[in-house]
Amino acid sequence: MEKSIVFFDGECNLCNGAVQFLVKHDVEKKLMFASLQSKTGQQLLHNHHLHPEMFETMIFQKSNKVYFRSNAALAICQTLGGRFSIFNVFYIIPKRLRDFFYNIIAKNRYKWFGKREQCMVPTPELRKRFLD
Repeated sequence: MEKSIVFFDGECNLCNGAVQFLVKHDVEKKLMFASLQSKTGQQLLHNHHLHPEMFETMIFQKSNKVYFRSNAALAICQTLGGRFSIFNVFYIIPKRLRDFFYNIIAKNRYKWFGKREQCMVPTPELRKRFLD
């Protein structure tokens, strides 16, 4: 089974909540996780010529294809399948408009949801799904 990687801001409470939600609902364990602050996250940013502190977007890598912002969220829903496939309807909304709203949330996420002093530490059971 193909593994896909969700890259997230490890200091963001909203992002950590999203990761916990994904872990809970990814019953087939298709998803792996890495914070953008980790070695793996920094390598991804470097490989795609992105700023090493570009933490304002969730990034999703699947089959060597990389998705950003709202496309990442929708691609994750597609990967989960089942009832999450309903979110495919949002592809009818132009990407520019989806990303406009995504960016508003991303820019205000620390103010609205708070920030952690350090990245989330997964439980020993979940550690195998997190990349360093």
